Amino acid sequence: MDDSMTTFGIIGSGNIGSNVAKAVIARGHSVVIANSRGPASLADLIADLGPSARAATAEEAAAAGDVVLVAVPLRAYREVPVAPLADKIVLDANNYYFERDGHFPELDAGEATTSGLLQTHLPESKVAKAFNHLGADAIPTDGSPTGTPNRRALATASDSPEAADFVTTLYDELGFDTVNIGPLSESWRVERDRPAYGIRQNREELAANLAKAPRTI
Repeated sequence: MDDSMTTFGIIGSGNIGSNVAKAVIARGHSVVIANSRGPASLADLIADLGPSARAATAEEAAAAGDVVLVAVPLRAYREVPVAPLADKIVLDANNYYFERDGHFPELDAGEATTSGLLQTHLPESKVAKAFNHLGADAIPTDGSPTGTPNRRALATASDSPEAADFVTTLYDELGFDTVNIGPLSESWRVERDRPAYGIRQNREELAANLAKAPRTI
């Protein structure tokens, strides 16, 4: 990312959405954040985030963001607005919890990925996997400067080189190294219950864990 301010639209104000908001605001960016309950329900979060954040509807957040993070329960991914996200980079932090989301047979069978489902829903957007495989509270707190020994690494995947490059640069700005898994069809490697999910790992450890991930659980 360059020195100019980026406006991040954030759809989903839960743990991931709110912590990404904190992290990017701390680096001088602005946030327009939405949830399913409406802008009024976000008053306390906006007070905590400060003047660089404002509450909005999902449509407004999608339209306002230069880049948009989707961090909603997977069962709700079809509710993400489509038209205002055309031609935009969309960061997908979704995870599949069948206990919460209900069963998706194509995911259970290893025939699809969570990010691939969002890309199909947003055919004109550039979807990239991001922020899905670490504890949310680590997003604004666990980064370290470029070149730090044993620096924590995060994964991304995208069919768009532009989107993957954006995530790599954003991760570095927030204090993390990146391992690019490749296309969205390979993003299952960092989904729930795989070796790379939920643990702290450096770049070499992350690459090794991605390589040994099983296709189905």
